[in-house]
Amino acid sequence: MVSTVVIGGFFGDEGKGKIISYLALHDKPVIVVRGGAGPNAGHTIKDGEKTYKVRMLPSGFLNKDAKVMIGPGVVVNPDVLLKEMSDFDVEGRAFLDYNCGIIEQSHREADSQGRLKEKIGSTGSGTGPANAERAMRTLKMAKEIDSLKPYLIDVPLEINSALDRGENVLIEGTQGTHLSLWHGTYPFVTTKDVTASGICADVGIGPKRVTDVIVVFKAYLTRVGTGPMPGELTAEETSKKGWEEFGTVTGRLRRAAEFDFDLARRAIMLSSANQISITKLDVRFPNCSSVTSYDELEEDAKSFIKNIEDKLGVRVTLIGTGPKINDVIDLRT
Repeated sequence: MVSTVVIGGFFGDEGKGKIISYLALHDKPVIVVRGGAGPNAGHTIKDGEKTYKVRMLPSGFLNKDAKVMIGPGVVVNPDVLLKEMSDFDVEGRAFLDYNCGIIEQSHREADSQGRLKEKIGSTGSGTGPANAERAMRTLKMAKEIDSLKPYLIDVPLEINSALDRGENVLIEGTQGTHLSLWHGTYPFVTTKDVTASGICADVGIGPKRVTDVIVVFKAYLTRVGTGPMPGELTAEETSKKGWEEFGTVTGRLRRAAEFDFDLARRAIMLSSANQISITKLDVRFPNCSSVTSYDELEEDAKSFIKNIEDKLGVRVTLIGTGPKINDVIDLRT
């Protein structure tokens, strides 16, 4: 059995959705399960000419032989979830845990005004207020919502049983290490721990059952919303480098900076990551666009990857070279 945890190493926006989709299609897990806070996280996936923007379902849904699940530590918006189930052709293989929390209209309203919106830069999804109510033990659970009852399952039992049978499980994290409630740039953080430990707790898998932890870094640093960001570039500098991007959930312009080794080193430490994935190498080195062989990379790009390995002491195993799922150099074998 193999259980792989994929997490973000910076402030989110690292390209986890692409890497998770690639792993789901190539490693053929029987289950892809998502942890994290809630629909305040978004993953963008480009499959051929189609682009998917996912907020609730695991990004590995394109593997039609895999069950996709949401762990009990996640709060869900039933409307968003049911729409994604309908739009993304996952009927009969999409499930959530009985104990997922429920985001209601009152949570979305609280998240869209006052300090959360103006100072923290909340997404307005209701995730934070719902998690706060969960801590008070007054939040509704998925098992109380009639429209969700056909999709309820014991997620921890399912994934641990799959591992007992020697099957592969892919565990999807959301957002980025430095948005963790415990380890991030508080108060400019999300409402959960999003390191590997937190994601494993969200889905119900113990640390001894984890085979690999892959931390995903973009080839440069970006952040949506407020909060500290070392070495932040001006809008003009960002545009000149071609690093202008917009958030999947909010549509806000992402702030940008150079690759930060201190942040990367701490992310590896906090999650005991044993593999690194680098995404958007093609944005930094345009001649590398859609390359799928390491030998075909230009020398500057190879030096960039080697420098990361040397400074961080962890092997780079997956390199994203374009927006499509298969624009990947896979060095794991």
